[in-house]
Amino acid sequence: MRFANLSLRLRLFLLILSPLLVASVLLGIWRYQVARDTSDLLFDRGLLAAALAISRDVAISEGDALSPATRSVISDAGGGEVFYHVTGPGGIYVTGYAYPPSWRVPDAVDGRPQYAVATYRGEPVRILRMSETTTIDNLTGQTVVTVWQRMSDRYAFARQLSYRAAVLIGALMATLAVVVWFGVQRGLSPLRGLRDAIERRSPDDLTPIRRPVPSEVRGVVATLNRLFGQVQDSIQAHQAFISDAAHQLRNPAAALLSLAETLPHARDPEERHRRQQELIAAARRSATLAEKLLSMERLRYGGMSGRQAIDLNAVAEEAASDLAPLILSRDLALSFDAAGPLPVMADPVLVGEAIRNLIDNAIQHGGPTMTAIAVTLSRTGDAARVTVSDDGRGLSPEDLELAFRRFGQVRSGQGSGLGLSIVRQVAEAHGGQVDARASEGGGCFSLTLPLAGRSSPYPDGRSGNP
Repeated sequence: MRFANLSLRLRLFLLILSPLLVASVLLGIWRYQVARDTSDLLFDRGLLAAALAISRDVAISEGDALSPATRSVISDAGGGEVFYHVTGPGGIYVTGYAYPPSWRVPDAVDGRPQYAVATYRGEPVRILRMSETTTIDNLTGQTVVTVWQRMSDRYAFARQLSYRAAVLIGALMATLAVVVWFGVQRGLSPLRGLRDAIERRSPDDLTPIRRPVPSEVRGVVATLNRLFGQVQDSIQAHQAFISDAAHQLRNPAAALLSLAETLPHARDPEERHRRQQELIAAARRSATLAEKLLSMERLRYGGMSGRQAIDLNAVAEEAASDLAPLILSRDLALSFDAAGPLPVMADPVLVGEAIRNLIDNAIQHGGPTMTAIAVTLSRTGDAARVTVSDDGRGLSPEDLELAFRRFGQVRSGQGSGLGLSIVRQVAEAHGGQVDARASEGGGCFSLTLPLAGRSSPYPDGRSGNP
């Protein structure tokens, strides 16, 4: 199981206990070394005590025997058996074991004990040798006392000390593990309370979380509250859009129904033809409205999968050509002024629809005095611009914001109230901007997009307010 898949409680438990476990192992190794050193020190002192006691008894008894107290010291010193060998003046054997371990050392120095490690009967032993001047049977000379002890006794004593330390460390680690496990569980209880509070919420409850939480979790709660707010705003905007769309579609649907119901009763061919044309016009307006509603939803949910390198001149020319028959049918002049190559990274369908909406806006709202519509392309710094202007009645500064509002119409007309709103969303989706000029001498709207390979010409990457 990967560490990332573990529960938070188990993660914290492992993160806390792992370094402590490593520290306990290192402490155990250090404690064993200390036990070895302590064992060597104690056993060496025991050998020295035994050697001094043997030397004293030899001097007192002149080599005849060891006292019972000394024999007790020898048998109990350091918790292990002590062997000894004593020679008198001239190297004469006095008492003890006849054959001591072989040990090649310089001559014993009077009064100074010498330690070494040797082999006795196939086992490693620790040896102490000391000498002093004594008189035995009227002979005066060096009496050498050699005592030794098995190293296995020392090792057993060191292991015993280490085992006790290991048991103590293990007990402490076990106690600490239990404390950490339940301590982490207790410390995470606010998170479980937060989880339970969120689980008890209904899908419609997007109000901010206000329960007290630890400081480490406040960032998560703040992010959740921000997300709840964004979701709530999105839902409200979606609901408002559905409400507005239903309201806007209701009138064309009612008009279609009324015209369809009156059509069978029209007996006069001329009247029947007129109603058929009205029915066709109403159906066209309904289809246009539905298409623009779908375009707005596509923009709202990120429908930018068709972005590619295009020439803005070609897209604008195609959009103008699509609406040219309608413009000419109203006896209006249409001019198109292309610029040099204007490569942009954009969705050609969305950009084309935005330009058509600008031209259609001029057609629908230019007024009866309008005589011409002009489509002009230009390059401004690192951006390409499409400008649609007319010589109609124009807009006042107070009407600009309303004109770009969804379903907003400055004057009653045949439009859906969605065209300019779609243009603004297309510009924002491409990192561009849409501008309008308020004047009494005609309308003028511009769509600006960054050239291919260039960043958005606007600091925030989005359109500004017109």
